Amino acid sequence: MNDKLAGKHNPWLLPDGVEELLPPAAEGLERLRQSCLQRCARWGYALIMPPAIEYLEALLSGVAHDLDLQTFKLTDQLSGRLMGVRADITPQAARIDAHQLRRDGPVRLCYSGTVLRTRPEGADGSRNPLQMGAELYGHAGIESDVEVITLMAELLAEAGVEALHIDLGHVGIFRGLSAAARLDADAEARLWDALQRKATADIAELLDALDVSASARGRLAALASLSGGPEVLAEARACLQGAGEAVDEALDALERIAEALAAALPDVTLHFDLGELRGYRYHTGVVFAAYTPGVSGELARGGRYDDIGAVFGRGRPATGFSADLKALYRVTSNGHDGREAAGAIAAPWHGDAALRRKINALRASGETVVWLLPGHEGEAAEMGCDRRLSSTTDGDWRVDPL
Repeated sequence: MNDKLAGKHNPWLLPDGVEELLPPAAEGLERLRQSCLQRCARWGYALIMPPAIEYLEALLSGVAHDLDLQTFKLTDQLSGRLMGVRADITPQAARIDAHQLRRDGPVRLCYSGTVLRTRPEGADGSRNPLQMGAELYGHAGIESDVEVITLMAELLAEAGVEALHIDLGHVGIFRGLSAAARLDADAEARLWDALQRKATADIAELLDALDVSASARGRLAALASLSGGPEVLAEARACLQGAGEAVDEALDALERIAEALAAALPDVTLHFDLGELRGYRYHTGVVFAAYTPGVSGELARGGRYDDIGAVFGRGRPATGFSADLKALYRVTSNGHDGREAAGAIAAPWHGDAALRRKINALRASGETVVWLLPGHEGEAAEMGCDRRLSSTTDGDWRVDPL
């Protein structure tokens, strides 16, 4: 009988795409989580802890509506209203900035928590990622974009990513070209889909069927091939000349961001893809994702999403990034289980006061001490111990090899 059929009768089997971490891997992931949050704190990002469940309209309001298909829904037994289990913490952070904090100046927030999704993102994706992210509200300039991208790169480097590649794009370019060509919502959506697939034949066929000028058609078609190093921006200037002020401003922003990142992150490879529109309906400006050679999926992603808090009463500029720490841990642990080099110390079950003082001192110094309960004295190694406490002739206790 296969596992899926057996799952009808075996309550210990987890649903597809849902996983749990066991010791010592869970310990390694927790160290990574704490390290990331501590780094964010040193940059001035304050920790928030939104609830795992909210009323559905709060989770899916405004630009977060694209999360609808990814959100598990249920009825609140107290109020009768629909609730949702969060599939992304970013909209919750925006609600906190707009409605709870209500500050006028820049606000920096970070978070870490499990999210739940109805389906995985990608073939190897999880339906219960451990999402960690940082968001910066209240500043519309490229300086805040540079800050969050630099922070993201620093966190990934601290996690153990050695060769970092950052892909950059800007949804304002496609928006500007679409507006100039006067595309309706349906045509824009179909063209967006073809661009994500880099389906040049489909792009050409779609553009031929639309009532747009030859110059507008050429600019839109060029997006699929405008991909590469910083030289792509100069190529885009030539290909998209005359596209309008919005496109020129987006290219200006990318050039300034690229210049700042080259100075701040000289060891990071920058790649530009002007046809990459991840989160197109969600983001409003620069979009970015982090990769490393040998790993197919992205390590982190983010972008600008101005006015996300408008549905909560305060539309503010916003930019940020997020990552699945479980996926990041799998990449950076390199097959190690996360156990510390030093094992634990086994202590006999004994009422001796000197023994208790010794154990307390060892634990206070950072050592792990495990009681050997009666009947289990021979299982110290199985409990992760590599040393033991032995009594001395003068009534004291010392640490010996196991």
